[in-house]
Amino acid sequence: MKCLECGYETELNQKIITCPKCGGIMEIKVKLKDFSFNNLKGRGVWRYKNSIPGIYNKLISLNEGNTPLIPSKIYKQTYYKFEGANPTGSFKDRGMTVAISSAVNSGYKVVTAASTGNTAASAAAYASRGNLKIYLVLPKGKVALGKLAQSILYGATILEVNGSFDIAMSAVIRLYKELGIVYPLNSFNPWRLEGQKTIAYEIAEEIGAPDNVIVPVGNAGNIYAIWKGFTELYEVGAIQKIPRMIGVQAEGASPIAKAVEKGLDTPEFFENPETIATAIRIGKPVNWRKAIKAIKESKGTALSVSDSEITEAQKKLAREEGIGAEPASSAALAGYEKAIKEQIVDKDEKNVLILTGHALKDPDAMLKMDSKIILINPDHIEKIVLGDTNANN
Repeated sequence: MKCLECGYETELNQKIITCPKCGGIMEIKVKLKDFSFNNLKGRGVWRYKNSIPGIYNKLISLNEGNTPLIPSKIYKQTYYKFEGANPTGSFKDRGMTVAISSAVNSGYKVVTAASTGNTAASAAAYASRGNLKIYLVLPKGKVALGKLAQSILYGATILEVNGSFDIAMSAVIRLYKELGIVYPLNSFNPWRLEGQKTIAYEIAEEIGAPDNVIVPVGNAGNIYAIWKGFTELYEVGAIQKIPRMIGVQAEGASPIAKAVEKGLDTPEFFENPETIATAIRIGKPVNWRKAIKAIKESKGTALSVSDSEITEAQKKLAREEGIGAEPASSAALAGYEKAIKEQIVDKDEKNVLILTGHALKDPDAMLKMDSKIILINPDHIEKIVLGDTNANN
């Protein structure tokens, strides 16, 4: 384990979450031995248990992972990794099974998380499964309805704060560091990212290493985790290259994309981030160092897209590909199409877009879409259908 801020190094210790020396973000180094996809058993995240560090005598799992890799109908050699097929509808479940299992095996009884929604839903579900008390810290009025409803359903205690996600996150960090008896589930917890890296393992096992992986970026842990997974596989010889990691942020919450664009080593954070894509409405990503490391070392990049581009991409995914993804997920397609126009990627390369969450997470966004809703006399339904059919012909 190594701190990305002060360089402190220590042996693997499951009870270490932040740096004991400076409080910074820790990175877990994994060197695989004798790895072969042919020797794996089971399915989902824990199929790769020999690649996930830590002691897990008791697993808290909902059979997460094993999500579909869907070939695009529009772009050849392009695939959608649909993480909305996870138990609570987002990629967060991959990390949460590891984080909650780690908490249980380390003797914790209480867990906490700040969230824009998906982390909250996932954390609440897995805490329930693990018989743990959970406190969720949410920015009041800024969590999509579907995600808030999930958190309520799973029985979490919800603590609302006036302000952004970043204020909620600072409260969780303070709670963890001052009390010491509350286990944090946010992605500054490096053990959680060990679950999320299995996205890379699944992609590699199914189609090998793609040329580019396009990832929506909010708190910035996922793009690093996926890169980490590919890197581990490359170092053991299971794949022959590491894909370029391309991060996509919404314009109103794009500190990492702006930093990459300007060549800055440290992002200029957004005090009041705003975007329709609530899952990535984060102005001060806690994992920015990890994200920039993944982007630089993979020779990738980051870019930002507008809310209108995100909305159009969400509509395109649904109406042309048949895939229902929430706005933050749709940022991946918006970013991919922008990257093609700017010749950052070639559509004829092998590309994978990470769709991080299901459309049902944010029903309000779907209800704002243009639609054909016609009040009819039931006796005249044939005329409507035939009229539409003739018009289409």
